[in-house]
Amino acid sequence: MSEEYLFLRACRREEVERTPVWLMRQAGRYMAAYQKVRAEHSFLEMCKNPKLAVQVTLQPVERLGVDAAILFSDILVLVEAMGMKLEFHEGLGPRLHEPVRSLEGVEKLRVPDAEKELGYVMEAIKLAREKLRGRVPLIGFSGAPFTLASYIIEGQGSRSFRFTKEMMFSQPETFHALMEKIADAVIDYLNAQIHAGAQALQIFDSWVGCLAPEDYERYVLPHMQRIFASLDARGEVPVIHFANQAATFLEKVRAAGGDVIGVDWRIPLDEAWRRVGYDVAIQGNLDPMALFAPLEEIERRVRDILAKAESRPGHIFNLGHGVHKDTPEEKVVALVRMVKELSAR
Repeated sequence: MSEEYLFLRACRREEVERTPVWLMRQAGRYMAAYQKVRAEHSFLEMCKNPKLAVQVTLQPVERLGVDAAILFSDILVLVEAMGMKLEFHEGLGPRLHEPVRSLEGVEKLRVPDAEKELGYVMEAIKLAREKLRGRVPLIGFSGAPFTLASYIIEGQGSRSFRFTKEMMFSQPETFHALMEKIADAVIDYLNAQIHAGAQALQIFDSWVGCLAPEDYERYVLPHMQRIFASLDARGEVPVIHFANQAATFLEKVRAAGGDVIGVDWRIPLDEAWRRVGYDVAIQGNLDPMALFAPLEEIERRVRDILAKAESRPGHIFNLGHGVHKDTPEEKVVALVRMVKELSAR
């Protein structure tokens, strides 16, 4: 069955009858159906209750008609399983207690047994596969080591990444020890998702664009390469590598690994694909804020991205980042319809 999925065929750069489309954060706050569930449950409760997670996972499949489902969860559940106290505050985002800023703190973190300590994620994957009934493939995911490390060190989201970079530059051994431990956890977590039934994976490096190219190469690249080399079912379960704001070092992102390179809107799709090479697939790259534009402007931008892809096998249409919470739901519906209609071969 998997060979018939448009999305998976595109991941493998096979010929497809139209460009597949799915969206980062497609299951989320912009949807009325999501808000209805969220009104009765906390965010973490939704992540940890497999039935609720699957209910939300399926909402965009049914409402939007996207070509892939991505499991509803959060990248920080892995960090919580590593031993940090995690809380989500409305309007403020995640907060991690006792940020790690020393070797002693790194040593206190553990590599969890993903099958056991994150069993609710694996149960949700199995249930989602059952509920999807083969309509579209299911994507599992994890945060990348640098993005998770920045949360662990900062204790929350950051604009300057002051404490993260301070550790990198002043305590490089400590930083690498942290990255190694996170990489071990990510490898175990993603392999558990593969065994549970995830048909593709995405690794989100949401904050890595804060780095200079030389710092990416020194502090991030080796750890990412180890992750990609350590995943089970390589070649059978495609892996998307999304590095946000990484246009200045895309070649290094490609060198890190991935069957599909996800790119944001800060670089034209044709230039990005040329730079990473046509022997990998590419995903992207509409600016999420374009969904606040009139429909004719959205269509113009969709046409432009599709033209830049030149119908070359291996393009997956997506946003350059997640759907914004205030996005009009009907605009998202229209976007998916446009991609399907305009990309028909």
